Amino acid sequence: MRILLAEDDPLLGDGLRAGLRQRGFQVDWVRDGQAAERELRAHPYAAAVLDLGLPMQDGLAVLAAVRQAGIGLPVLVLTARDTVPDRVRGLDLGADDYVVKPVDLDELAARLRALVRRSHGQPQELLQAQGVVLDPAARRCTQGGRDVTLSTREFDLLQVLMLASGRVLSREQIEQQLYSWGQEVDSNTVEVHVHHLRRKLGPALIQTLRGVGYTAQKDPPPP
Repeated sequence: MRILLAEDDPLLGDGLRAGLRQRGFQVDWVRDGQAAERELRAHPYAAAVLDLGLPMQDGLAVLAAVRQAGIGLPVLVLTARDTVPDRVRGLDLGADDYVVKPVDLDELAARLRALVRRSHGQPQELLQAQGVVLDPAARRCTQGGRDVTLSTREFDLLQVLMLASGRVLSREQIEQQLYSWGQEVDSNTVEVHVHHLRRKLGPALIQTLRGVGYTAQKDPPPP
């Protein structure tokens, strides 16, 4: 999942970016509010971590601007302001969650995963379809109770598709969630990863709509 991190403290920002990358996120990091608003308007991030004390434009102004623009991605507010009025104002402006510094990285990652799941209508921690179970927290994939070894990119691609289960995603939409700034993407990279996933998991889960994109099949409703 590709997220935007807006944090002006260089040490904290570098630590958050590295820690979230270790936990499976693709992280683009900006250091001021104007850059945060610009990037949120330009790219379809899965979520954003937004510090309130940003230079040039504070985090609440960024939050208000993107919500007024109709941008509905989950936003987790990160701040040293631990007062009830600040928390209430952030939530009223459209924040989805609130974490006070100092930050525990495991908690931050868990909150982000939960926000992204809920934004896709997936309330459960485990993603399941066609006998495949994906555990984003443990980075584990099983099929019929058997562990399936996936590369980092294969896991990330499968997570993107299963979060959007039943919807068709174009190659461009998938690439936007798999790669952060500066990462080169070969023209057939997504196709190669899909081929590997089908070889490991069988053909039923991921379907191709020729000329349109890919979709993860939903489980049929119970009789």
